[in-house]
Amino acid sequence: MKNFIAVAVLALMTFAFSSATYAQRSPTRIKFARGATEKTVTGTLSSWKSKRTFVIRVRKGQTLTTENTGDNYITISVKPPKGSHYEQDMAADCHDRNDVEPTAAGDYVITVTECKKADPWKGKFKFLITVR
Repeated sequence: MKNFIAVAVLALMTFAFSSATYAQRSPTRIKFARGATEKTVTGTLSSWKSKRTFVIRVRKGQTLTTENTGDNYITISVKPPKGSHYEQDMAADCHDRNDVEPTAAGDYVITVTECKKADPWKGKFKFLITVR
């Protein structure tokens, strides 16, 4: 009986770990078409706790902006590369618009979550990212 319980617990732990790992997607690289300076990024969120992560590489001295263009309220967090002096403005809104000027060279990590200051939802989101 003890062996059965031990095997059952081990199986449940393995399933839980693999499900959690599967739910965490690796970051999606944002790439622009040749000559483009902006791109609409879309994705889905499945719950209030879910998130989607994107990565974009920029050069030193550029301007990076993000702006929610979808119907659902989202928070767009921007984490700069090492050496950047950018700190996101955490005003009393959903933080769905960011302006990073000037940029440091490197990868910026952009995380999209549901806005915690609005009603919960799940489904599609859309935002515009611009680099000039």
